[in-house]
Amino acid sequence: MKPKFVLFFLLIHVFLLSQEKWNLRFYHEINNREISIYADNDEPMPMSSQFDFKLTNLTSTFANKGIVVIPEKTKKFLITVLKEIKPNSSNSFSYTTIYNFGNALQENYDSGYIYSLPYEKGKTQSIFQGYNGKFSHQNEFALDFNLKTGSAILASREGIVVQVVNNNTQNCPNISCAKYNNKILIMHSDGTFADYSHLKFQGAVVKKGEFIKKDQLLGYSGSTGFASGPHLHFAVFMNRTDGKRIFIETKFKTSESEATLLEEGKSYTKND
Repeated sequence: MKPKFVLFFLLIHVFLLSQEKWNLRFYHEINNREISIYADNDEPMPMSSQFDFKLTNLTSTFANKGIVVIPEKTKKFLITVLKEIKPNSSNSFSYTTIYNFGNALQENYDSGYIYSLPYEKGKTQSIFQGYNGKFSHQNEFALDFNLKTGSAILASREGIVVQVVNNNTQNCPNISCAKYNNKILIMHSDGTFADYSHLKFQGAVVKKGEFIKKDQLLGYSGSTGFASGPHLHFAVFMNRTDGKRIFIETKFKTSESEATLLEEGKSYTKND
């Protein structure tokens, strides 16, 4: 009796605020009564996925509900091989998967890195919402810099641009407008990501896949998305497949300190 193969595939994209469909594809091949499941990742950063298998008369070489990290720019990355348990009996399989960008298994990062203030040399800007702010930063290590619309935004750290959202014009002071954030995401060498949000319409001057240097011009500030006025939202984080972000405290070089945590209500000058 020939084995019976049945495939049911459901893909859930859990990064709910994203306006970009990630270039990640899952597929399978059958050879000698074994099913190999692969992934193609065309993104410039790793992608992480969690699989939930439903198997009949098959075993998987990958643990059910385990998380796999698929390297950047990778074709035919093997996820698992499904092998039959009882020969000459019918087999069936299905799986669901949730995925997100970044290495969801990452725990460590460069905690000693000193960031550059994300604006031009000689400028002094205030922090009107800091870590664990009451408005929109509850339980979140994020900073809101008081930048006027059209102010230059510079990279606080070198890395690869992995997402640019540039075409939104709307904003409002509640979470429902977060989907309209114009933003730039940059992946750092230690696997963390920086989020620069609320850029003006067509405010980005960098492109996805581009390597940028520290203090390089990224774009211009605005008030798009979840915002009541113009400012720059900045946060560094690691991702998880369920959409959770692990936010990281970041130290900056200022005119007064070589490395300091920025505080809400205070102003900081960038000398170099």
